[in-house]
Amino acid sequence: MNQSKLWTKDFIIMFVSTLFVSLTFFLLMTTLTEYAVEEFNASQSMAGLVSSIFIVGALVARLFAGKYIEIVGRKKMLYGGLGLFLVVMLSYFIVENMNILLLIRCLHGVAFGVFTTVIVTVVVDIIPNERKGEGISYFSLSLILAMAVGPFLGIYLGQQGNYTMIFAVCTLFSLIGSLILLLVPIPKADITKEQIEAMKEFKLKEFFEIKAIPISVMMTIMAFAYSGILSFINSYAIAINIVDAASFFFIVYAFFILISRPFTGRLLDKKGDNIVIYPALVLFVIGLVTLSQASQGFTLLLAGALIGLGYGTLNSCFQAIAIKESPRHRVGLANSTFLVFMDSGTGFGPFLIGFIIPIVGFRGLYLTLATLIFASIFLYYLLHGKKKRTEKNILQAS
Repeated sequence: MNQSKLWTKDFIIMFVSTLFVSLTFFLLMTTLTEYAVEEFNASQSMAGLVSSIFIVGALVARLFAGKYIEIVGRKKMLYGGLGLFLVVMLSYFIVENMNILLLIRCLHGVAFGVFTTVIVTVVVDIIPNERKGEGISYFSLSLILAMAVGPFLGIYLGQQGNYTMIFAVCTLFSLIGSLILLLVPIPKADITKEQIEAMKEFKLKEFFEIKAIPISVMMTIMAFAYSGILSFINSYAIAINIVDAASFFFIVYAFFILISRPFTGRLLDKKGDNIVIYPALVLFVIGLVTLSQASQGFTLLLAGALIGLGYGTLNSCFQAIAIKESPRHRVGLANSTFLVFMDSGTGFGPFLIGFIIPIVGFRGLYLTLATLIFASIFLYYLLHGKKKRTEKNILQAS
């Protein structure tokens, strides 16, 4: 029975550490687009780049972190990433122009990419095999909680026009996330010398886990659509004059993920992937359509609930699928592959969407994204859903 225990001391501490580091990410992600506009007169596209370049830094870091995590060592890479994250956080206090801000954001993304790649790899390793989907779903709640509280704090502090306070709060969160992780022993990977030597080869296949790519492609599309919410929901709320409700958008979003997460991960493990993924995709579409039609606070918050049940479910379940589809000794690489694809959507999304908004407006943007997610239902069937349906039919026949 102990082998199936999920909520161990180490699991809880790593959950809390990830929560505080992620709070920094989401708080800054929500506020720095407006910061760039107000402080440096940046265009919407350049303001979007402030968000995008962080994710690009994380993307590049994850490419190499996933490959070299077992070669360098999990402990060294984890503490190195956290140390850089904290040092770069302090640099926000001395930003004087857009070029420096972009450089700091890129380096911050590198540190975040290293930390999240290693921490998730370690956590996946300590989750019992028969509870992978459930364990990853629960652990990803650290991101969900950060996604709710971070933007909420960011919007509140941003409305006060106090960016120095935002940087101070983020520095405190970074420090807490770093210090509590010192209480956890970081286990080494159960991997042979031959497998490590194979990972040292400088080949493209050693930077990606091939079996994780199909579902990771789906995550790129989901993340691209969600980046349009994460980076521009505040600007959208200002444009339609419901700013007060917008500050609660991510709270509602997180609440509905919290109440659904105990069931979705367990359902994925016991009933298969398709029974969870198809409804979640449909809910994401409906949520985006609802968001595009918002004219009062209730409609905006309803959209948050639907998107939480949709995108919030897809995020953790796609990650669980990527890991389950891959060989055990390449879990770190599978995880980094998934995160790199997700970062591509989240990172390039705000920059590209910054060009779309002047053409179609915010309402047209969210309708366009809804159409994209609807089309991705058929893509999911081709990339993964069809295979799982075939496997289920074979099992039933036998």
